[in-house]
Amino acid sequence: MALPRRVLGNTGLEVSVLGFGASPLGGVFQEINEAEGIASVHEAFKLGINFFDTSPFYGSTKSETVLGKGLKDLPRDKIIVSTKVGRYGQEYFDFSAERVAASVRESLTRLQIPYIDIIQCHDIEFGSLDQIISETLPALQQLKAQGLVRFVGITGLPLSALQYVLDRVPPGTVDVILSYCHYSLNDTALQDAIPYFQEKQVGIISASPLSMGLLTQQGPPEWHPAPAELKEAAAAAAACCRDQGVDLAKLALQFAVKNPSISTTLVGMCSSDVVRTNVTAVLQALGAEAVDSSSARQEKKALEEVERILAPVKDLTWASGRPDSQ
Repeated sequence: MALPRRVLGNTGLEVSVLGFGASPLGGVFQEINEAEGIASVHEAFKLGINFFDTSPFYGSTKSETVLGKGLKDLPRDKIIVSTKVGRYGQEYFDFSAERVAASVRESLTRLQIPYIDIIQCHDIEFGSLDQIISETLPALQQLKAQGLVRFVGITGLPLSALQYVLDRVPPGTVDVILSYCHYSLNDTALQDAIPYFQEKQVGIISASPLSMGLLTQQGPPEWHPAPAELKEAAAAAAACCRDQGVDLAKLALQFAVKNPSISTTLVGMCSSDVVRTNVTAVLQALGAEAVDSSSARQEKKALEEVERILAPVKDLTWASGRPDSQ
């Protein structure tokens, strides 16, 4: 059965509930085999994923380049492509009108497409929110008028930064928001903000349901900014799952995709095997694919224990961006 789709806010776009996060195509987490990366894009499309998200920041443009090589073989009218402007390096941000206009054209070349479906201001909390409002978003609206982009979005970790911008721009200026690490087993802060975003008539994209590697058997990368008590709880949750022969990442992904108010959940992928594993997990979570009854009972029991372990650190997050953008 094909992956279910949900409408993304007022855009009219129907996006697969599981989205292809292309940051791993940039070698962000580990070196990748480019041919396998391209194959993973094709496999995702074949299995019903139609939403592909990237950024020039990921792998210093490598993610966009590799993704573009995969997308050029797919029918343009059957895929939804999202990329970003404003962030180009770990400490390099430029939300000026001139830079974002140039950035969009550069992304079009790398992605090998004539237009971008969704262009997003990347990690707005690292810039001036007032500049985003007065300069960046108007520049993106001009590109929209030129037909280079179809819809405009904003991304960031602090939900308050997204709300600050939405409260100060005319309706329809921002079509979608991308929130990450706020709808997962350890953090559901996005849930409380959903009515606000719906009232603002913006589509909701959630990313990083594994909390940037926290909710995996191997644990997060060394640079992960989570406080120690959150890392310790996540490690205990992983150990609990390991003891029961259950995959913590699968439990986390299945939890994340069940919320009907979140149009799509982005997961980083760069191999066909990972694509197939994730699609199967999502289909099982949504009741579209059968699951062995003993496995289901085992996973249900493990999930209850994981939720108990994570309860003391629920919604614990970390600082991100400029102090005046929180």
